[in-house]
Amino acid sequence: MLNRTRNSHTARPAQPVAAPRRRPGARVVPPTAPGAPRVGGGVHALVRGDDNARLFDYEQRVKAAFDAIVPALRRVSALQHEEDFERQAQAIARERLGFELPAWILADAWVDQLDMRRLYAWCVFETYLRFSDDFFSADPLGWADEGEFQAFLQECGFHILDISPCADGRLAHVIRYVLRLPYRTVRRKSYAGALFDIEDSLEKWGETELLRFREGTPNTADAPTRYLKAVVYHYSSSAPDTEGCAAHGSDAVRAAEAGRERLLAFQQAVENSYCCGASIDLLLIGLDTDTDAIRLHLPSAEGGIEPGAWVDAAQLYDETRGLHARDAGERIDARLREAAPEAPSGMLRLLARLLENNLSQIEYVQRHHGGRYPDIGHAERFIGAGKGFEEVQLRNLTYFAYLDTVEEAAPDLDVGVKIFSRLNVGHGLPIPVVVRFDYHGKVPAARERAVEHCRRVAGALAARYPALAADGLLHTLQLVRDIDHEQGVGGRVEVLDCSVREPAQEAH
Repeated sequence: MLNRTRNSHTARPAQPVAAPRRRPGARVVPPTAPGAPRVGGGVHALVRGDDNARLFDYEQRVKAAFDAIVPALRRVSALQHEEDFERQAQAIARERLGFELPAWILADAWVDQLDMRRLYAWCVFETYLRFSDDFFSADPLGWADEGEFQAFLQECGFHILDISPCADGRLAHVIRYVLRLPYRTVRRKSYAGALFDIEDSLEKWGETELLRFREGTPNTADAPTRYLKAVVYHYSSSAPDTEGCAAHGSDAVRAAEAGRERLLAFQQAVENSYCCGASIDLLLIGLDTDTDAIRLHLPSAEGGIEPGAWVDAAQLYDETRGLHARDAGERIDARLREAAPEAPSGMLRLLARLLENNLSQIEYVQRHHGGRYPDIGHAERFIGAGKGFEEVQLRNLTYFAYLDTVEEAAPDLDVGVKIFSRLNVGHGLPIPVVVRFDYHGKVPAARERAVEHCRRVAGALAARYPALAADGLLHTLQLVRDIDHEQGVGGRVEVLDCSVREPAQEAH
């Protein structure tokens, strides 16, 4: 499949990732809407147990599909000199991976050693495409009512929530899992160290305000709401000196201060470019990637951020665990008012919701991962480079490098390659890079520009890491996606090219 170009407007039959055996009694039902009454279902009264069951089922299905690749290929490798090798290899692939392997790679195994690096990259890319297709056709993480969350956000005094987490794969699930927010309503753009591009955010601010003025979306320009920009930095409570944010030397204080400085610089940029009364609010969030507990840094009376003052969700979970839902909610509200008495009521209401939502994730990790993830370090499966990847909402699945060009995102890419040099290259496996650019199909020639972006970035990756590319230790899959497509939640991805292709095609 990878050696063929697919048209984005031609639907491919959905190939959902195979589900593992479900735990007895587990239920998969739609999550509770964000504006619904506080309802329990877990050990803690405020925890949404039904949502936890749904999310765990999805996490297990997707990660099991990626984690099956190496064991399956080991089995295939052990058989490569058997007389009926190709038949046995395809039987193993169908049974363990759910798809067949490229016959042209298997056919030459009797002449020389099987090209396991190329085969591994092909399997990662095929698994990613199946996972992506399933996401955009079945919408497995769909929200009960995204409009309800948007209404709640406006009631709190904000018309958009724009979040920049660190590009580290341990934060890839921050929207749908950690904060339990609707991923299609919240803007997410990841950067190494959470050091977001101020110019990019400034452009998004202008686009948002123009839509409010011209279309009244999500509300009219005269509505008294504000643009909320948030940064999510991270740290490790288990190994604070080694498993924190690499961009900040695993120093949580430095990471928090850097996030605060970037937020204030963005606020200043908007005010300097437009007016001193431009409506910008800021939010700094810390995430313990070992437990998924968050800490919310509280706004000061002047609207700034105090990096040394926060409310800790893990502590609140312990404090409120034995309380009824209403009492637990009131305790959270009181704790926030005590810590930030001069903060706007709308901001406090939003912070309370984020804390309540995170309680579900804390219990999720406790129940399904023993309270602390076994992979407290990096364990990503591929690098995602470009713009898009809305479907990636799982922890340690992808290292993000949002970019237009390789040159401008060189620091982010270098961090990702360094991570995968240890995870993959150190064991003889290649670094799989999915190069992807989403585009608006309603805009003339948008697809053509996205295609050119893909080709330029893929070529620049090979040029920046020539030794890896020459040794078959760097492979790329080029994709575009029309986000204006009417099918489902948007068109599926379209395959443009892949470095894993038949030799006859390479000559063209």
